[in-house]
Amino acid sequence: MTNRVAAKKPAAPEPVGNVDGGVQPLALMIADKIEEDIVLGRRHPRERLIEQELCAYFGTHRGDVRLALFELEKRGIVQRIPNRGAIVRDLTPKEVQEIYAVREELEVMAIRILPLPVAPADLGNLIALQQQHSRAVDAGDLLAVFYANLHFHRALFGLCGNACLIETIDQLAQKVRVIRSSANADAAVLDRARRDHVKMIEALQGFARDDLIALTRRHLKAAPEAYARAYRLRFGEAA
Repeated sequence: MTNRVAAKKPAAPEPVGNVDGGVQPLALMIADKIEEDIVLGRRHPRERLIEQELCAYFGTHRGDVRLALFELEKRGIVQRIPNRGAIVRDLTPKEVQEIYAVREELEVMAIRILPLPVAPADLGNLIALQQQHSRAVDAGDLLAVFYANLHFHRALFGLCGNACLIETIDQLAQKVRVIRSSANADAAVLDRARRDHVKMIEALQGFARDDLIALTRRHLKAAPEAYARAYRLRFGEAA
């Protein structure tokens, strides 16, 4: 699958809208752009993020870059190593499996307490997001795939109404965004994900909570498996 997102140097970064609406300061915009590069596989685990190079790339000063790196560290995407600076976080397959095991139970909890039937407006929103995700998969626009998938799951689990649970699910999902490039590189994984989204909506429409729980568990398996395969290829079986 071809990644149609241009990988060119931005001439003059300006504040952009974040996924929740509103305008971000420059440091947050830089953090988002670096995160997108990681999600798209342009930056890899253990890769150094050199402040001077990032300053030149984004046409800004070191203060903004440092704030961006601190933000990425807070998100769990970047790791700071003494005397080496910042690197893209290197999650081992075991660490990824542990995070996904917790995610699975939390997401299933959200499905268990989700009120049924779902309001028609909420169903319509999920259908629109699913269609947006499907179009992005067909277009090979991996950045659009990432954001459409993110919005779909936020909307789905947001229906549970438990703010603490929603926030915790989102935090764990953010922590493993460093592995998304492995899943996005596999056309079969992307196609399976969009088919799962359709089935999730059908389960909601049919009040089939148990089916939705089973789908939620299955849906989480593909990404860590793809990452484990890519990790072994990159770092060897011993890694």
